[in-house]
Amino acid sequence: MFRLIVRSATSGWAGPGDAQVFARTAAFNMDVAGFFTKWMGDVAADQLATGSVPFVIPDVLSKPNAPAAGSAAWADAAVIIPWTMYLTYGDTRILERQYESMTRWVEFMRTRAGDDYVWEGDFHFGDWLAFATTRSDYPGATTGKDLIATAFFAHSTDLLQRIATILGKREDAAKYAELLGKVKSAFNREFVTERGRVGENTQTAYVLALQFDLLPEEMRQVAAKRLAQEIRERKHLTTGFVGASYLCHALSRYGYLDEAYLLLRREEYPSWLYPVKQGATTIWERWDGQKPDGSFQDAGMNSFNHYAYGAIGDWMYRVMAGIEIDPSAPGYKHILIQPRPGGGFTSVRASHASPYGKVASSWEMKDGVFDLSVEVPANTRATVRLPKALLADVHESGKAIKGRQDGESVVVEVGSGKYRFRYSMK
Repeated sequence: MFRLIVRSATSGWAGPGDAQVFARTAAFNMDVAGFFTKWMGDVAADQLATGSVPFVIPDVLSKPNAPAAGSAAWADAAVIIPWTMYLTYGDTRILERQYESMTRWVEFMRTRAGDDYVWEGDFHFGDWLAFATTRSDYPGATTGKDLIATAFFAHSTDLLQRIATILGKREDAAKYAELLGKVKSAFNREFVTERGRVGENTQTAYVLALQFDLLPEEMRQVAAKRLAQEIRERKHLTTGFVGASYLCHALSRYGYLDEAYLLLRREEYPSWLYPVKQGATTIWERWDGQKPDGSFQDAGMNSFNHYAYGAIGDWMYRVMAGIEIDPSAPGYKHILIQPRPGGGFTSVRASHASPYGKVASSWEMKDGVFDLSVEVPANTRATVRLPKALLADVHESGKAIKGRQDGESVVVEVGSGKYRFRYSMK
């Protein structure tokens, strides 16, 4: 049996970038509504008069005339975390409380990007600690900071227009929807070729373009194919903090599940399992914080307690186990159970303490038979998507089911309760 457990712990670096990357994973493991409500209040309190957000909260780095603030992806926590908390808990109060802070950050980005809507020239952390090498023919996976900044400009604008709609702010929703269109057009004009090559051709460039829906519909599969091909050729990830949390999501979303599992199961550097094989019990800041011979990668900056890369847990819960939130009915009011088996795993089990009670998904594969157990809490409903199934072959607790065939999957609507689906996979 292959077992993977993601452990992570709080870091001394109270960085918005780390926090927004890990927030969804954190919310699956613990009730973090109170913590993030309080901390987002701190973000708003320390937000600069310009709307920029400091590198760390509380802000202990800024100095007069030289504020340490405004890095894309890090400062976007001002929008991403409230949205994530809303999805997880279904409570609009954090959106209402943080709305002014969110708009100030997006307006700051608009000012910095200027009339061409491409954000360039300012300091950013970029794809922090992405894969690097001493090979002369491949110096490493460097994704342009202007690409990353413009991508997050679009993403936060997109989330803000959705939030404005939820809060009934119709004029703001229309304004930010219009801004989003302009930023997307600028992104494609500046960073995307006619043949679907994005930026520097790095994994992170493709991941951001795909996961943030920045590309025209007709170009998305082309870009996803390029990303998957890059994964197959290298057989490892090259992403840093910015790309790693979205990497497997982008691959599985566009049909490249095998490539996502390839990355998850890799044990050599760079990978999620390399630190585990080196004896790690917490998440490292660097992919290679400790070398195979036991030496430090960099003794001067080498955190062994940095949770950002633990965000792979989010993909494991939502894709491997298949416990997903319906954005139109957040807080697990309507649950999507849609496991995606693969990677040689024969069983997966996950559960979550939702606002309504326990949500659980547990599956086992044996001799070609797929066995899925689901628990749906009271006062909720779930849509269960059974992979590689034929409706006539599926039974729940030994009885035929009422559902519908949707391509290679069977879709079943259920209310609260416990269910066990069993069938031979096609």
